[in-house]
Amino acid sequence: MGRINNYDYLVNFIINQRESFYRLAYSYVRNKEDALDIIQESICKALSKAKGLESQEAVKSWFYRIVVNTSLDFLRKNKRYVYVEDEVLEAVSPSAEDQYEDIDLRAAIEKLPTLNKTVIMLRYYEDMKIEDIARIMNENVNTTKTRLYSSLKKLRITLDKADD
Repeated sequence: MGRINNYDYLVNFIINQRESFYRLAYSYVRNKEDALDIIQESICKALSKAKGLESQEAVKSWFYRIVVNTSLDFLRKNKRYVYVEDEVLEAVSPSAEDQYEDIDLRAAIEKLPTLNKTVIMLRYYEDMKIEDIARIMNENVNTTKTRLYSSLKKLRITLDKADD
């Protein structure tokens, strides 16, 4: 399809996938404002480097990689802060309806190392293929598969312990 000479395709792609990008950024920071800041910074980075894209097929993994890296940069810069949204506090309050399985799963995912959490989020929350995840994470497919299976094993162990 050739090089992208204008921003139209990239802008439309970002607009159409905005909820997925927000969800991914939010999974890292657990704060609406910070997730929106990450998305805004990711969009600025993408637009400034759009001329370097080889094809429209590369846009998806390229932009997801920008969001992941921007999220990781944010976490490194703001290590000492842990944010909890009001909705999360309400969900775990004694008066909340029973949502223990979801809470246990979310908590188990949060305990995973960052790269493992990224693989889980992209595979199961964004429904991405292993090959796409490997491109986003700049890894080979076998490394990504291994990381996914070890992440699932860690989740299973953590959730089994929670059941005891």
